[in-house]
Amino acid sequence: MTAASVQSLSIQGSRWLTIDQLSGRVDIIPYGESRRSAEIGDRLSEVGDTLVTGTDASARLDVDQRTGFVTIAENSQVQVQALSITSSGGRITELSVSAGQVRLRVRPLTNPGSRLEIHTPAGVSGVRGTDFGVTVQLDGQTGVATVEGSVATSAQGQTVAVVANTQSIIYLGEPPTEPEPLRDDPSLFIEKLTVLSGSEPGNTMVQVRGYTDEVNLLEVNGDRKNLGREGRFNLVVPLLGEQPERPAGPLRIQAKVITPLGTEQQYELVVP
Repeated sequence: MTAASVQSLSIQGSRWLTIDQLSGRVDIIPYGESRRSAEIGDRLSEVGDTLVTGTDASARLDVDQRTGFVTIAENSQVQVQALSITSSGGRITELSVSAGQVRLRVRPLTNPGSRLEIHTPAGVSGVRGTDFGVTVQLDGQTGVATVEGSVATSAQGQTVAVVANTQSIIYLGEPPTEPEPLRDDPSLFIEKLTVLSGSEPGNTMVQVRGYTDEVNLLEVNGDRKNLGREGRFNLVVPLLGEQPERPAGPLRIQAKVITPLGTEQQYELVVP
């Protein structure tokens, strides 16, 4: 979100999101202020307030005094886009997730004017009470998975209902896909894992090709990687922490898969 778009929005009434859980390095960036370490009890109360989680870090936001919770996984960025109260008492909460994974558990919103939306570079997911999760790739590709309730997921002028036990994906510039059965599967399938010819000692490059569920996030050696169609990837990565004079032994690559619901699986890939 640009500074101009932030300034064009306004907050009506007194509302905030409270950080009630923290783990690892989490930073808060109040709009117009300097970035600092977040603490339990900190509030996001202004449009443009941002929360950023580091590697192996997480945070949870309390929405409207336990009406709902937003759990933010590692390497994620969440920003307040709207936080207001309507003339009828409805509560409007809009959050932007530019990268990473969040899971929302929200009680039914009884006021017809209330809404909670998650905006990503690819689309918008709105709820009035549900349990669902969202992943956002570095290129904006967005996965949505619903456990309970229904999520109205919109992009390019089209909306699909991602109901309980289904999932959908939004490719950048395209409408959401028709929902499929929920898998919540962090499995990683490797088709090729080889040292590239010409690699020098201490600078070994490895080709890694394979796939996972396309709604998942993939990290290799601690770096987030984009997934293509059908969750496929074809990467060239260095060995992590390689030493030029290391003893002979198996070469390894570290990988992690995260589903939209926050299920994680770590992998240690042994290079033949």
